[in-house]
Amino acid sequence: MYAPESVTTSRQFPVEKTMQAWVLGGPGELAIATKPVPVPGPAEVLVRIDAVAICATDLEVIEHGPPARIQGGLPFNKNFTPGHEYMGTVAALGAGVDEYAIGERVTVEIHAGCGRCKRCRQGLYTACLNYGRNYGDDDKGHRANGFTTDGGFAEYAVNHVNTLVRVPDHMSDGEATMVVTAGTSVYGLTELGGLVAGESLVVIGPGPIGLLAVAVAKSLGASPVILTGTRDTRLEIGRALGADVTINVRDTDAVAKVRELTGGIGADYVLECAGTEAAIGEAIAMTSRGGRICLAAFPHHDVTVDLARLVRDNIYLCGIRGEGRSATQRAMALMASGRIDVGRVHTHTFPFHDLPTGLRYARERIEDAIKVVISLRDGPAAAPRSTTPEGT
Repeated sequence: MYAPESVTTSRQFPVEKTMQAWVLGGPGELAIATKPVPVPGPAEVLVRIDAVAICATDLEVIEHGPPARIQGGLPFNKNFTPGHEYMGTVAALGAGVDEYAIGERVTVEIHAGCGRCKRCRQGLYTACLNYGRNYGDDDKGHRANGFTTDGGFAEYAVNHVNTLVRVPDHMSDGEATMVVTAGTSVYGLTELGGLVAGESLVVIGPGPIGLLAVAVAKSLGASPVILTGTRDTRLEIGRALGADVTINVRDTDAVAKVRELTGGIGADYVLECAGTEAAIGEAIAMTSRGGRICLAAFPHHDVTVDLARLVRDNIYLCGIRGEGRSATQRAMALMASGRIDVGRVHTHTFPFHDLPTGLRYARERIEDAIKVVISLRDGPAAAPRSTTPEGT
């Protein structure tokens, strides 16, 4: 059995020495492999993974590589396990860990950073200056599970205690995996955007981050909260999560409508979650003078936009990477209190061995999949579960 030196284990939670994990081969190639169960160091715990959600960035990593960086380069054919939106149960404790106990349910944020660079010391560990430097003679201790270190498409993972968030008993495993998505919305709206009650907000793109941003903004008192997109089914979910107005950009000029709704001045804040040139252009055009724009999606190509208007009208633009400054803790508080209903974006669940099907549903948006969860345990994680067989 698993019993590394200086690691605390429990007979109630026995751990084998090896585990099953999905490993990335070449681009787009995932295979099940047997790997050693990782060993937590000081200030770390071993997490038995109970559920893991699929993020659009996972699809990017698997197909193209970035933003993952393993051993100084692309993550392919390096025995790397992707996946970063997971939750589970503390199964073992590294040396000196007394903040958590074996058996506690936890969910995780991705980034631990290095803890030593200027950005990490400022709390901006998602912008760690030593990103990816954690191997060989170039080991600065950086950790971002699923990006620069092994992630959650496995039975176990190691996490620093600073990345853990306790899960309340009433919350399902599937809901708990959403804390990173909700935390990203919190981080973009509060820490980077400085959103205050009474300000107008437009969210462009009703994907998981955009939909939960609607809920977060509404809970923080933004008014009006406006959601734009191209799918009526997604916009309907946005209304259920608190959007005051939804706009289908296929049949309505979003910029003109936003200006109409804001008395002609434009929105105080725009959170852009689509990542297209057209959407970024619309964000700039619909923002008021002195307003703010946060880019929360990765554009796949270079974009051409009206930068002159940003300068001329004193518009502030920022990018967001992940869920920094412990935004996951605040997101969990909103989730646990019922202020945001993350269950509305959880549409499908598949078992661990069927990860490729889950990835296909997420990539191709089959059955209008929004957030797909992979379950490693029986019980509350299984709801909702897709009953549609692969290939339909």
